[in-house]
Amino acid sequence: MDAKTLPAALPEDVDSTGETEAKGVRRSRVSGIDRALQVIDYLYETGAPAGAYAIAKAIKAPLSTVYVIIDDLVEKNMLGRNADGSVWLGARLYHYGLAYARSLDFMSVATREMHDLCRQASETVQVCGRDGDNMLVLAMADGPSHFQVASRVGTRVPLNWTASGRLLVGHLPEDERIELFKRCARTSPTGRAEVDADVLSDAAGKAFEERLSVQVAESDYAVACIASPVVDRDGQCVATISIVLPEQKVFSDGNHYGEQVRAAAERIEKLMGWRNH
Repeated sequence: MDAKTLPAALPEDVDSTGETEAKGVRRSRVSGIDRALQVIDYLYETGAPAGAYAIAKAIKAPLSTVYVIIDDLVEKNMLGRNADGSVWLGARLYHYGLAYARSLDFMSVATREMHDLCRQASETVQVCGRDGDNMLVLAMADGPSHFQVASRVGTRVPLNWTASGRLLVGHLPEDERIELFKRCARTSPTGRAEVDADVLSDAAGKAFEERLSVQVAESDYAVACIASPVVDRDGQCVATISIVLPEQKVFSDGNHYGEQVRAAAERIEKLMGWRNH
């Protein structure tokens, strides 16, 4: 919602309850954004279009305030106005709902595949996403061995430290990748993570093309990661699925783990209806 309109025009209003200060009743003050949410909540709860008067009466707000809020929400496509003047939930809210539903669907699908891959590979598996200049661990399934992984759910690390980090920006144009790595590349605790923006950009592009990225001891000593991108219908890497394992296993059986993680990423894309790229 545009912060320059509602909060500025309506920083707060007074509940229209029929009570007055003369009767010793303190007036409750409600912010413009709260009033907007009350309008939207009322329409959602009643499940039918309504006019400004009915809404104002239901949420106990001044009619003039409700008119202003409705006009602002209609202008922003948060509400739609019918021929009779009544309003209903707008297309913008519908798109927000779809985006939220997709995110829930994705995490549900990705988490199932993560646990399946964990059982199949007998190693720790993670689903990761991008958070600005960092890679973020979204979900994790611990493998059956005693091998400990430092990066738990919620961990954020610079994009250049990890196999997943490179994949998450691999779909971007080369100039954007270079500028991004110039800004965010950091030296890792092991000192083995690449920091040259041109080298990183090239590696990210190739890894994304090959649908496989491998890093060995770049962020943690003796720890390796093999990751594959989860790509949406627009060809963008929205997440990765990766196997985290002791570095010696990459050298002894890396191709096998690579095939497993690629197949898991493809299954997620198919289940999400994204395998048209």
